[in-house]
Amino acid sequence: MTTAANIAIALVALLHLYFLVLEMFLWDKPFGRRTFKLTPEFAAASKGLAANQGLYNGFLAAGLLWGLALGAVGIDVKVFFLACVIVAGLFGGATVNRNILFVQAVPGITALALLLAT
Repeated sequence: MTTAANIAIALVALLHLYFLVLEMFLWDKPFGRRTFKLTPEFAAASKGLAANQGLYNGFLAAGLLWGLALGAVGIDVKVFFLACVIVAGLFGGATVNRNILFVQAVPGITALALLLAT
């Protein structure tokens, strides 16, 4: 089960690195605007906010990767950062778009469940 948990945590980390790229670098580009269904005007006006959000997603990914690098002694780090991912996903799902629950919170919950089952 440890291997499955670590794979799930790595996938959550990669997902958050993808969010970082989308929000920091592609927000106002055609791919980013299509992904988030943004008008060019809104994307331009909110670019700074999106970059800040992307940076936070990068911190979540870094924390998860740090926990993985620590190995077995990193369980507390993994639990903490997965909890942060889950809270962010729940909040985003409640305040921005329900799809965030499935894209962010559910993978975090799954990884946390696998981790705690080990």
